[in-house]
Amino acid sequence: MRWIHAAGRGLLVAAVVLAGYVTSGTQGDGARGGGRGPLTLATAGDLTGYLGPLLDGWNRDHPGERVTLVELPDSADETHAQMATDLRGGGRSRFDVLNIDVAWTSEFAAAGWISPLPADRFPLDGFLPPVVDTATYDGRLYAVPYVTNAGLLLYRKDLLDKEGVAPPRTWAELEEQARTIAPEYGLDGYAGQFLPYEGLTVNAAEAVYSAGGTILGDEGERVTVNSAAAREGIGFLARGVRDGWIPKKALTYKEEESKQAFQDGRLLFLRNWPYAYVGASAKGSPVAGKIGAVPLPGPDGPGASVLGGSNLAVGAHARHPDSAARLIAYLTSERTQRQVLTKGALPPVRAALYEDPELIRRFPYLPTLRASVLAAAPRPKSPRYDQVSLAVQAVVHDAMTGHQTPEAAVRRLARELAEISRRG
Repeated sequence: MRWIHAAGRGLLVAAVVLAGYVTSGTQGDGARGGGRGPLTLATAGDLTGYLGPLLDGWNRDHPGERVTLVELPDSADETHAQMATDLRGGGRSRFDVLNIDVAWTSEFAAAGWISPLPADRFPLDGFLPPVVDTATYDGRLYAVPYVTNAGLLLYRKDLLDKEGVAPPRTWAELEEQARTIAPEYGLDGYAGQFLPYEGLTVNAAEAVYSAGGTILGDEGERVTVNSAAAREGIGFLARGVRDGWIPKKALTYKEEESKQAFQDGRLLFLRNWPYAYVGASAKGSPVAGKIGAVPLPGPDGPGASVLGGSNLAVGAHARHPDSAARLIAYLTSERTQRQVLTKGALPPVRAALYEDPELIRRFPYLPTLRASVLAAAPRPKSPRYDQVSLAVQAVVHDAMTGHQTPEAAVRRLARELAEISRRG
């Protein structure tokens, strides 16, 4: 998911639900169903259309282990709601395996909806190191990374070159260029994903992390957001709207709306996932050949992105655990991961692909993305992540719309997160 394209998205690119592994005999339904057999996979909508052909290849080679794909809504929030509703049904769940946003791993694991996995079953040492942390909870592996993502700053290279300035590395430079250069060309200055949904949680977390702060610690048991860094990060976003270099219409943007605004030539700067770079560079795009990508800026230099992407998890009542393990091996193999990038425009988790000269020629943002992923951090881990995200969205949106000062917003968020922690 683009969050995917969370938090990613990042967040949220559209992704796939795939399979995991459960040791044969550890799950009642798995033991009854046998080690191999057909699987049902649940995923957010496949917006890039690459997944069907990828699974067709698996189904041709494994006729006794065919995968039936269940596509849920494109929205991360709606997909989460439908998955959670189904998984609460226990043995009645219709999903064997799930492609879950990286931020949901802790929540699903704590609820007992997905099963722990043996780390030595999967080639985790070949993955980009930060992505593995998104698949763990309480010291155990509960999913396998499939797609990663990190936010990038896309910019109009042609216009900055014309002005003789380098792309911004700091918030002050971003603000100055968005405030002064954009109006010269009839453009809005800067946008991210600022509608109150998962994308705003990602943007807010990136602002807090870039300023050196955190939101939660100790797997969600400790609230750490009441800090000068959080006030600075949320204040940066609120000031942008107040002073006009973040247009008010950006408060209605999700990934697609913000991507389209940039691709149509209406924005100087955009925070989004790499899929937006691919779309804006495609043949027929009004800005093709005119854009660049750099790491997100921070107060004093490059900032921090939130890790997006998706992990593959096995439902607690998966029917065919060996087939699930074999499917994971297929989907995380270097060959398939290459197709995830080339056919789906989704960033792979295999580290070697980021150094492949052929891929770098096709996707010139890969070195920047690799650096951003290696410097990125997960969204706040919590067994009640859905509640945490809703609180962040509501509070930060109030700050950005001017209904609350950043200082008051941070104090309120700290209180609400503490209350969520106590409910557990």
